[in-house]
Amino acid sequence: MTRIVTCQRTGKQAEGLDKPPFPGPEGERIYQNISREAWQEWLKLQTMLINEHRLTPFEAEARQLLAREREKFLFGGASDMPEGYRPPAG
Repeated sequence: MTRIVTCQRTGKQAEGLDKPPFPGPEGERIYQNISREAWQEWLKLQTMLINEHRLTPFEAEARQLLAREREKFLFGGASDMPEGYRPPAG
């Protein structure tokens, strides 16, 4: 059965995630308040941030940066694009 959440990113009711994306309070907060669509948008942005900043996700500093950007993107409006980033043409 599909879970419906009121997504804090979009402000709309939409299909929620099947399970928390990771353990702990932050994963549960995302599960309860973020739609599947918004989470997929975050995953795309996260990949771009990893590539543009040449991050190594297992390093503590990289994880902290991604956590800050995730919080801004999902709950605070928008995330900062890397300096000099240009979206792909198309």
